Amino acid sequence: MALLGVLGRPFLDLTKLLDLGALDAVHEEICLAFAQLPTSYTGGSHRSMGIVPTGRPSDVGRDYGEVIRDLDDAGFARLASLADDPEAFARAPRKRGGFGEERAHPLSRAQMLWLEARHSVYFPWKSYLELMPVERWEDKDELGKPWSREALTFLPQTVAFLSQLPLEGIGRANVMGLKSFDHGTMHHDGPRDASAPPAEFMMFCPAGNKELVLYDEASGEETVVRGRAFWFNDSDFHGVRAAPHFRYSLRVDGPFREEFRRALQDVAASPASQSESP
Repeated sequence: MALLGVLGRPFLDLTKLLDLGALDAVHEEICLAFAQLPTSYTGGSHRSMGIVPTGRPSDVGRDYGEVIRDLDDAGFARLASLADDPEAFARAPRKRGGFGEERAHPLSRAQMLWLEARHSVYFPWKSYLELMPVERWEDKDELGKPWSREALTFLPQTVAFLSQLPLEGIGRANVMGLKSFDHGTMHHDGPRDASAPPAEFMMFCPAGNKELVLYDEASGEETVVRGRAFWFNDSDFHGVRAAPHFRYSLRVDGPFREEFRRALQDVAASPASQSESP
């Protein structure tokens, strides 16, 4: 399937539509939070979830969904012993794939570290902070959740910045960091349905040093997205290029205000609205 895009574009640059004056302070605050807060891993099971391009399976690396499914009894017992609730984890039917993020049995940090060390599972995002946690992907559409205690304590400027954005409300917010030389595996988030409206969210890269890649499976072409604020269709295949330095992005999900939607349409209609590079 070709790129679905947003409003007829592969992506939209939001830098001219938003007040980004606070983004430098947000950057300083997030970097300090990375040093002060325990972070989690995310990703690591995209292939077993069935959300990777068919032509790029090796992009994913070892997948923990596949690894857990194939563990012998002794290996699974060892994995279960590292869970936050070992007894409940050990009773779960491991062939049904109910382990990991947004599943019935989330992985503890100890389990992820063991899967990484013992079974070479590749977790792309190793510096992950949830500012407004959700249990399931669908929960991002439910507004009115509280900010996490860590976000309010360590990231008050970030919370204030996100709260003033032209959104009807916020249903999810997180920070996703990639270590040096790691890549973000190519995957899609939303359904691959051309008739479905794109999810509304904003992506920020305060340091401006991350290269998001949108992949057109039909043509094999890539569109590179650079910049500090943008929106794309997360039903399109997307990933992050490797780089010899740490990179992170800040994503906030929530429905756009109507006046912002109109402004986006004006930007999309402008021939000089963005730069797209292969």
